[in-house]
Amino acid sequence: PQCRCQTGPPSNFCKPQSPLPFRLTEVPFDIDIVDVFRRSEFIPDLIPDVLKKQPKTLWLQLGIYNDQAVRPVIEAGIETVQDTCIMVTYNACF
Repeated sequence: PQCRCQTGPPSNFCKPQSPLPFRLTEVPFDIDIVDVFRRSEFIPDLIPDVLKKQPKTLWLQLGIYNDQAVRPVIEAGIETVQDTCIMVTYNACF
């Protein structure tokens, strides 16, 4: 099947058809949430692309945090969540 980001509205989730890892800056539409499942020591590698792409939220999953690395993201006005499971948070809301 063709990638939905090429055929559907920009809000659809996109599973890249190319080998991972891909860069955030290659996503052809605005991003609401960047949900990160990488170890804390790899967070600094993601920050330049996050700052370029300007998603609404950077979400680091449970056990993942790096205060120093995310500081520029917070300063850029991007909502940042660390060490929190997005599914647990979502389920608590509904």
